Amino acid sequence: MKLFKLSIKNIKKSFKDYAIYFFTLILGVSIFYLFNSIDSQTAMMNITESTREIIDLMINMLSGVSVFVSFVLGFLIIYASRFLMKRRHKEFGIYMTLGMGKGQISKILLFETILIGCVSLVVGSGIGILLSQLMSVFVANMFEVDMTEFTFVFSSSALIKTIIYFGIMYVLVMIFNTIQVGKCKLIDLLYANKKSEKVHMKNPWVCTIVFILGAGLLGYAYYLVTAGVNQIQDPGDIFPPIIMGVVSTFLIIWSLSGLILKIVMSMKGLYYKGLNSFTLRQISSKINTTVFSMGMICLMLFITICVLSSSLSLKNSLTKNLKELAPVDIELSKTVDMPDSYMEDYGYTQEEIDASHYTVMETLERIGFDADKKLKDVVDIYTYANSELTVRTLLGSAYDQVYQTYPHLYYDSAEEFIKISDYNKVARSYGHETYELEDDEYMIVADFDSWISIHNLALKQGVAIEVGGKTLTPKYSECKNGFIRISSNHINAGIFVLPDNIDFTGFDKKNFVIGNYNAVDKEGKQQIENELTSEENYQTLSNQHLNLSASSKISIYEASVGLGALVTFIGLYLGIIFLMSSAAILALKELSESTDNKERFLMLRKLGVDEKMIHRALFRQIAIFFLFPLLLAIIHSYFGIQFANYLLAGMGIDGLLESIIMTAIFLICIYGGYFLITYFCSKSIISHKE
Repeated sequence: MKLFKLSIKNIKKSFKDYAIYFFTLILGVSIFYLFNSIDSQTAMMNITESTREIIDLMINMLSGVSVFVSFVLGFLIIYASRFLMKRRHKEFGIYMTLGMGKGQISKILLFETILIGCVSLVVGSGIGILLSQLMSVFVANMFEVDMTEFTFVFSSSALIKTIIYFGIMYVLVMIFNTIQVGKCKLIDLLYANKKSEKVHMKNPWVCTIVFILGAGLLGYAYYLVTAGVNQIQDPGDIFPPIIMGVVSTFLIIWSLSGLILKIVMSMKGLYYKGLNSFTLRQISSKINTTVFSMGMICLMLFITICVLSSSLSLKNSLTKNLKELAPVDIELSKTVDMPDSYMEDYGYTQEEIDASHYTVMETLERIGFDADKKLKDVVDIYTYANSELTVRTLLGSAYDQVYQTYPHLYYDSAEEFIKISDYNKVARSYGHETYELEDDEYMIVADFDSWISIHNLALKQGVAIEVGGKTLTPKYSECKNGFIRISSNHINAGIFVLPDNIDFTGFDKKNFVIGNYNAVDKEGKQQIENELTSEENYQTLSNQHLNLSASSKISIYEASVGLGALVTFIGLYLGIIFLMSSAAILALKELSESTDNKERFLMLRKLGVDEKMIHRALFRQIAIFFLFPLLLAIIHSYFGIQFANYLLAGMGIDGLLESIIMTAIFLICIYGGYFLITYFCSKSIISHKE
C-alpha cells in the first residue's frame, strides 16, 4: 500500500513537467478509438447496398491500418518511457540509498504504469466517444445520407480493441522498465545529472565527404521521381529511389551534426554573440546523439506531408468533378457490326456473332427494359475504330518527338473516331460547345492533360491524317475540351471528330445511348437503376451473350465518394499518428534535456545572465531542434508531391494546392502545438531554482 501511495505521489509530481507524455497517451487512445468506431457510426445510416459495401471495405482497411498504428504508438510509448526513466535516475538512486531494492522500485513503476494506463484509457476513450459523434456527422456528410434518426453512438468493439491494443503496449512498457531498473547501478543513478554529455567533434573532412555523398545520392533520387519519372514504369521501379532517399537522409543528418558546430565556431562574431555558443553546443550535442531518431522523424514527417496532401487532393478532385464529368444519369455502350470473319477467327459462336449486331436499344428490349418509358433526353450515337489507325500512325511527324518524352506508351492502340453530328448531339446533352467542320478538316476533343499535350504536338505541326480514303487536316492547333463517356475523372485521352461524309465501312463500330432517368426525385432514379442493373437482367445478358456496358451517375458518385472517403480516413489516420509521434518524440527529448540541464541554466543565472536571454536561448534551441528534421522533410516532400502529382495526373486527377494548404494547417496546429507546449514546459522546468 505504501508503494502504491508513493506511485500516486510520483505521478502527481511528474504530471506538470511531463504533461506532453500524458497528453500524447490520451490523444493516441482517442484517435485509435475514433477511427475504429466508424462501423458503429455508419450502422444507423440509411445507405444503399453498394455504399454499405464501400464502407465495409473502408472499415476492414482501417482495421488493418490500426495494427500498423499500434506498432507506431507502441514504439512511441516505449521511447517516451526511456526518457522518463532517465529523468528519474537520481530519484531511484535515493530510493536505493534508503534501502529500497530494485524489486520494490520495479513495483513502483508497475503501479505507475497501471495508473497512467487506466487514466489514459478512461480519459482518451471518453474523448474518443465524444469525438466519434462529430465523426458520425462528418461521415454522413461525406456520403450525403439522412441523419434525421441520429442517436448517440457507442462502439463496444472499438473500445475493446482499444483496451486490448493499449493494454499490450503498457505490458511491454512494464517489462521494459523492469529490465532498465535491473541494469541500474547506484553510482550511476546518483551522479546521472552531474555527467555532462560530451560533444564528440567529428572529423570535418569525413563529414564533408559523407555530406557530398548523401546530397549526391539524394539529388539522383529526386531526379528519378521528377525529371526522370518516365523511367519508372513498374511498381518495383519506385523502390530504388526510396532506398536512396532513406539512406541519404541519415547520411545528411549524420554529416550535418558534425559540420554545423564546426562551421558556426569558425564564425566568431556569430558564435560568441549572446548565448549562441551555449545554444549551438547544446543543439549539436543532441543531434549528435539522436541521428537515428532525427532521421526517422524526418522520414515520418515526409510521409505525413505526402500522405495528407495526396489523400486530400484525391478526395477533393473526385468529388468536385462529379457534376462536370457525369452530367447525365446513364451511359450505355455496346460494340456492334464487328466483322463476322474477325469474330469467327477468334472462335466466337454463331449465337454470339448474331448477338453482337444488336444495338443498345435492341439489347434493352431483349431484356425487357422499356427504354422509351424509363429514359428521357436520349442521345443515340456511334464511334468507330480501326486497328490500322493507331496512336503511332496518327501522330505522323510528331511521333519521334513524343516518343522521346514518353518512350513507354502503348503506341499501337487504335484511336477512336466520331462524326461531327453525333459529337454535337452529345455536346448539347452535356452542355458543351458545339463545332462545325469542313469536308477536309478534323479536330480532337480530350480532357486528359497528358494526352492533350501529346495530341497538341501533332496538331500544331498540322499533321494530316487519312481516314476512309480522305485526307484531313486539323481545323484547330490544339485539342478542344470534351468527352463522351461519363466518369469521375478526366480520362478522355482523345477522340477524333470527323466530317459526316467519312466512310467508316470496315471499322469496328460502337453504339452509345446517353440519357436521363424518367423520374423526378432521387428515389425514383434509384428504382429505375435497380431495375436496369438487376441480377435477373445480368443473367439474361449473360445467357444471350449480350455484352452491354453501363455507367451511371449514381454508381460513379458512390464509387467516387467511397474512394474519397477511404483515402481521406486512411490518410488522416496515418498522417495524424505520424505527425503526433514525431512531435512527441522531439518534445520528450527536449523535456528530458531541460531536466538534465537545469544546473547549467542555474549556472548561467549565477554568471549574471538575465531571464529574457535564457528564455530566448531556450526558445531558439527548441525551435532549431524542431525545425531541423522538418526542413529536410519539406525538401523531400517538394519532390515527393511532384511525383504524387504525376501519379494523380495519370488518373486524370489534379488540384494539390488546396490539399497542401490543408496539410500545412495540420502541420502548424499539431507540430507547432507540440513545439509551443514543449517550450513552456521546458521554461517551467529550468525555472525551478533548487
